[in-house]
Amino acid sequence: MPKTIKTKKQAAQIRTYVDTFIAQQSGGTYNYKQVSSAIGQTSPAAQRAVALYLAELAFDGLLIETAPGKYKTPSRTLKAEGVFVRRSNGKNSVITDTDGEEIFVAERNSMHALNGDRVEVAIAARVKGREPEAEVTQILEKKDQTFIGTLKVDKHFAYLLTDSKFLATDIYIPRAKLKGGATGDKAIVRITHWPDDAKNPQGEIIDILGKTGENTTEMHAILAEFGLPYRYPEAVEKAADKIDAGITPEVVAAREDLRGVTTFTIDPRDAKDFDDALSIRRLPNGNYEVGVHIADVTHYVKPGTIIDREAESRATSVYLVDRTIPMLPEHLSNGICSLRPDEDKLTFSVIFEMDKDAKVVNSRIARTVTRSVRRFTYEEAQEVIETGKGDYKDEILALDRLAKVLRKNRYDNGSVDFDRVEVRFDIDDKGHPTRVFFKESKDANKLIEEFMLLANRTVASAIGLVPKRKKPKAFVYRVHDVPDAEKLSNLAALSRTFGYRLKTTGSPQEINRSINKMLQDVKGKGEENFLATLAIRSMAKAIYTTENIGHYGLGFEYYTHFTSPIRRYPDMMVHRLLERYLAGGRSVNLEKLEDECKHSSDQEQLAANAERASIKYKQVEYMGDHLGEVFKGVISGVTEWGLYVELDDNKCEGLVPMRDLADDFYDFDNKNYCLIGRKYNHRYRLGDAVEVQVARADLQKKQLDFVIVDEKNPARSLDTLTSAKAPKGKAAVNEKPGKKKRKGRR
Repeated sequence: MPKTIKTKKQAAQIRTYVDTFIAQQSGGTYNYKQVSSAIGQTSPAAQRAVALYLAELAFDGLLIETAPGKYKTPSRTLKAEGVFVRRSNGKNSVITDTDGEEIFVAERNSMHALNGDRVEVAIAARVKGREPEAEVTQILEKKDQTFIGTLKVDKHFAYLLTDSKFLATDIYIPRAKLKGGATGDKAIVRITHWPDDAKNPQGEIIDILGKTGENTTEMHAILAEFGLPYRYPEAVEKAADKIDAGITPEVVAAREDLRGVTTFTIDPRDAKDFDDALSIRRLPNGNYEVGVHIADVTHYVKPGTIIDREAESRATSVYLVDRTIPMLPEHLSNGICSLRPDEDKLTFSVIFEMDKDAKVVNSRIARTVTRSVRRFTYEEAQEVIETGKGDYKDEILALDRLAKVLRKNRYDNGSVDFDRVEVRFDIDDKGHPTRVFFKESKDANKLIEEFMLLANRTVASAIGLVPKRKKPKAFVYRVHDVPDAEKLSNLAALSRTFGYRLKTTGSPQEINRSINKMLQDVKGKGEENFLATLAIRSMAKAIYTTENIGHYGLGFEYYTHFTSPIRRYPDMMVHRLLERYLAGGRSVNLEKLEDECKHSSDQEQLAANAERASIKYKQVEYMGDHLGEVFKGVISGVTEWGLYVELDDNKCEGLVPMRDLADDFYDFDNKNYCLIGRKYNHRYRLGDAVEVQVARADLQKKQLDFVIVDEKNPARSLDTLTSAKAPKGKAAVNEKPGKKKRKGRR
């Protein structure tokens, strides 16, 4: 074999050797040095040729790059199994079990598999330069799923116009399966049959949610979209109504009685389920005794009962824009368990002795009886902090001072400081948004946050820190994994272009302190949104698990959720485990506990998705009153189909479709998060400030469309869009770019 590359023939020969090597591999990974050695091409020039060819094969999809510079031959057989992914745009695919690769499946080859179905596929032989394809040969396991949309009922047939991004076709419904549904109703439908030769599936109505466009109907549709319950079972509520507070002398005698200690709650203005309270008193030695008191929900909700099964299934309360869908029945969540003022309550408490520097001298966990003397809103507590005047000012000011020390110490020890804006709405009596405002986290909010974090950390350490020669007991941890290395590296590279240095190696504390410094340095600058967004995207999602890996974002080695059992089932699990282990009980079954953790994590994600969907719906509804108006914003996302822009005034986010960037043909640069114009080289980059005009507001798709406003280039303004693009029923917008035109409510 030649040792140097002097001709095109030699280069082609090296490629042939590499192809032969790859064809002989049945598993394992390899890099260019291993391949070069195996084919006898060890000169620097030959190794470079091998490295470039491997990268080219990976780019063409003929190799899988498992890590930078490491490759493996796709373990491709004629048959494979995987999960089907259906898209309403027709770009269906299957994600194979063998290597997790996503392979295109044409609709004609799908056997009408639905999103999430487990399927067997036949994979076509790869052709260089073409996307690989697969054909579904068998549906192995149907995923139970429903679809939501608006009914259209004619004389002889009916069909559902679906809202789903996973189904491109309407669903035909026999009149016998309508359940009284009429044209314009929003309904939940299950597909019952999809003939091989039919374009549209057939289905039956599961439930009628109400008239499309009505507020409650749309909120229930959002819940149903994510498989979340929108009604509370009557049997569960009846079971809860039978429960009495039962604070008898015998119950009190078995607990630590703290009713004589000044205790109060601090919560949002509209809160009704007060699940945490704080107490504070000065000890004779000059230290403080601070109590974090949590509603003792598990005293009332026993394992295996109908209430417990419902709570376990839901796993969390869901907070939509205009309503709360509680995990527990109202009689418990807002009544018996809620730490309302001037009522004796059963609590599970973590009690700290702290010196003036907020150092915890000692702590204990105890079942207690407490009595709140005052219900503060965050605004009321904040006023006490700012003015030094008001009810229980000494106690609140002392807690605030201690909390600020705890917070500083936490950040010094590597906790990440993500301070994100929360969007809120003023809603009229019909559910229509009339104003958008931002929830600001002030000292009163941070006071509560710090003591809840301290309690959660203390509980996790109490069980997780195991003496030598003792076996650890199964427990529920709230963990947060290390950031994605590639995303963190990209963040560091992009930060350097703005003059910021970000560490990507070292201890978690060092990296997090570096991130915090960057986030502080960018505040108020043009690149703030860009870099803060990328920093958040580089982070993993926090989950519940029995395997403790610590909480990276908080910088805690041990962490759990203990402080919100009224609204989170994992907190109830922790309460029960604490009671068991503090009494000397044996460890519970690890596998069963892990299954419960996974279910809770999954439900938490669904609840978060539903909350975001409700916010998006209200944002689109609100902006529908402002069609044609011009707003300032920043580019919050860059994709191959256009730009996402978040408005400064109200944080509403909309899309500037690529088709409406009419001044040039733009290419998507995914590494630098920007669109680049081919002719004029104009760039739109994540975080750039722009002015946009509101072009469309589609409530069914929960989508806003914007148009870039540029007085120097009229091709970028809404005036140049054809009237065919305007929503039906809307007046055409004929105004100069940059000039606001106020419109009344629809």
